[in-house]
Amino acid sequence: MDTAYTLSAAETAALTRRVTALSVATAAILAALKALVWLITDSVSILASLADSGLDVLAALGTFFAVRYAATPPDAEHRFGHGKAEAFASLVQAGLVFASAALIGEEAIRHLFRAQPLAQSGWAIAVMLASTLLTAALVYAQTQVLRRARSVAVTGDRAHYLADLASNLAALVAIAATALTGLSGFDAIGGLVVMGVLLWGAVGVFRAASNELLDRELSDEARARIVALMTEDPRLTDVHQLRTRASGPIMHIQMHADLDPELSLETAHKVVVAAEKRVLTEFPAADIIIHADPRGRAEPHGGAFPEAHETAEGEAPTVALE
Repeated sequence: MDTAYTLSAAETAALTRRVTALSVATAAILAALKALVWLITDSVSILASLADSGLDVLAALGTFFAVRYAATPPDAEHRFGHGKAEAFASLVQAGLVFASAALIGEEAIRHLFRAQPLAQSGWAIAVMLASTLLTAALVYAQTQVLRRARSVAVTGDRAHYLADLASNLAALVAIAATALTGLSGFDAIGGLVVMGVLLWGAVGVFRAASNELLDRELSDEARARIVALMTEDPRLTDVHQLRTRASGPIMHIQMHADLDPELSLETAHKVVVAAEKRVLTEFPAADIIIHADPRGRAEPHGGAFPEAHETAEGEAPTVALE
């Protein structure tokens, strides 16, 4: 089973709060270091990395506040909670990365046609090494959090820093090549490589955030596990109209469940509550709505998404929308 759904909302919030604070601190330190060294070296690769780190500070702050807001309880105006704040933060990150890539590409192209000698390359290499090590440490911490908890905001932040890691390595190679050969064109080429890496990372962040904002279903594995847990009791024989979506650290699950029509209302309620508890055991951050149907006696439901059954042989029951 996907372990990213096995923590409670409170546990996920605690992890994401810590790792986003670390992200802000890392971005601020790196931006300060690169600003100092860029003033010394006038390197376009350092400037490219500095521009990205400056935007990293803004993006990290956005993520820092987004995960805290996403974890706040539902209120009278937001009955489903505030989890999608994480997806909005990821979209902002993607926009910042696109802007950074455009600025870096423009500067790199200008330097291709206006070569300048690279001064103090030793300083440039030193700061890029420090940046690479700090970024790698942060990415490792974020990876450990994401192995235990689901957060689209932290996922976006990690994708951004993975792109930073690649750009730092590209800048290191460019600076070293310039220092060895004396040809400043390598520095501009390094900036173009950084631009490409950032654009690739931004597309991934945008896709993940868009999937959550558009209520994309959970994985097939998670849905199949929900159905299996629900139908462990033989008195609950089928699940249909299963709909799932993620909203920050919270999973929203709703379904119709077929029960033995001879059960009393009280017994049917107990069966449904027991099934809900089984699901919550493995998906503790879930918000679950179950509509009970008397098996074989319920009329199809209408509404915006009318009910229809189409279950292939050997597959778990799923929702079918006409």
